[in-house]
Amino acid sequence: MLRLILAEDSVLLRAGLTELLTRGGHEVLAAVGDAGELLSAVAAERPDVVVTDVRMPPDFRDEGLRAALELRERDPSLPVLVLSQYVATAYATQLFTADSPAGGSAGLGYLLKDRVGEVAEFLVALQRVADGQTVIDPEVVRVLLGAQNAGRPLARLTPREREVLTLMAEGLNNQALAARLFVTEAAVVKHASSIFMKLDLDPAEGNRRVLAVLAHLRGTQTP
Repeated sequence: MLRLILAEDSVLLRAGLTELLTRGGHEVLAAVGDAGELLSAVAAERPDVVVTDVRMPPDFRDEGLRAALELRERDPSLPVLVLSQYVATAYATQLFTADSPAGGSAGLGYLLKDRVGEVAEFLVALQRVADGQTVIDPEVVRVLLGAQNAGRPLARLTPREREVLTLMAEGLNNQALAARLFVTEAAVVKHASSIFMKLDLDPAEGNRRVLAVLAHLRGTQTP
């Protein structure tokens, strides 16, 4: 059971998420409607994980995202899952590239709200974030990859390697990747090694490899 704090300005969606999480066996310590309440609730309750919307009152721009970044700055060990209505590449890039190495194994996730409708997948993604993994919505990754021009490192990847990278971003380990792609784990390792080499990444970074890849995407700033 996870102890969560939920921040969502829509009363109906907040109630629905609370019910979904409770039915999933988790405890919602507080369900709040704006960023200020989120910061206060986390300070008071010290949850296992925070789930927050990007756009919240008063301006409905990036208040939830900025609150998430502030929470991570206060406590780099706090797992945070951010939800967005749209594929906002600037928000995703800001969230992941702002993540400090001091965060250690703290989980971080960015999902589209449509993913919540796929209840089982959403709960699995939430657990992965709580377990210290990185989870990025596959649609966000596809948009980010597609936005790169030929001069960028990601353009070096083959279609298969881009597929592997997208699944990595979902938080899948090598075993799960192999099962999804119907290949051996050895093949996955080979693809991953090629990706790391082409992007000049350190294979020893483990879960942080996805964050390192996103560092190449800072030029993509279209919300």
